Amino acid sequence: MNEPSQSVSTASAHHSRRVFRAFLAVLFLYFCIAYLGMPRYWQKYETRHPALTDIPGITHAADDIPGDPLNIGLIGTEEMVHRAMSAAKWYPADPITFESSLRIAADVVLAKPFDDAPVSPLFLFGRKQDLAFEQPIGNDPRRRHHVRFWKCPKLDEKGRPLWIGAATLDTHVGLSYTTGQITHHIGPDVDLERDKIIEDLQAAGVEGDVRWINDFHKVREGRNGGGDPWHTDGRLAVAVLAIPKEPAAPQRVTHAQLNSFRNQNLNMEPSNDIR
Repeated sequence: MNEPSQSVSTASAHHSRRVFRAFLAVLFLYFCIAYLGMPRYWQKYETRHPALTDIPGITHAADDIPGDPLNIGLIGTEEMVHRAMSAAKWYPADPITFESSLRIAADVVLAKPFDDAPVSPLFLFGRKQDLAFEQPIGNDPRRRHHVRFWKCPKLDEKGRPLWIGAATLDTHVGLSYTTGQITHHIGPDVDLERDKIIEDLQAAGVEGDVRWINDFHKVREGRNGGGDPWHTDGRLAVAVLAIPKEPAAPQRVTHAQLNSFRNQNLNMEPSNDIR
């Protein structure tokens, strides 16, 4: 007579255990999401510079032809960017003028070095590059490392600007495959140039931290305005600049201050404590 009652009790116990296990599973899932997953997500979100949320991945030439891909960013003031790149042995590029164009043409023919040769304009945010730097390779002006930087319109939570850049390697001078104009052709692996700048900044001691933005590029290969192919692993390197402060210059005493000090001493009455 007690078998049905025992069966009901056993079924109820099994049901209670299943409910308890389900509760534990939900509680564990909640813990993982709330205390492990979400903090990491928000930490990653907060460390991403606001300017990166809607930034394009590629520059454009003046005729709106796709240019070089963006692959590096620097966080700091304009002065910090200049000081950091200078410490890393990168030269500011000259603006393009008739004189500089003639000079680089002559240097290419004569194989003479031109450390601050001009770079052609590329456009981002509706304007050409704000800054440009380069590093020559030997004495050959046809080959050089170079990077263009644009100041992004948004600041981060600390009020710091982001300078987004396109770093490429000029391999030789030739005719553009798209326009027929004389131009520098670039090497296809733009990640090598991105990594080189980071390494140069680290070697110079002016880089405080590097943030790697994965999947910055959804399209990981293409051609620039000169028709040169490029490819990337899709990552953007963002270096937070940390420029060492220059030691304060020793204060110099002027002649007027020295004379005033002497006059004060001469006018002092002798102390009774002096024996």
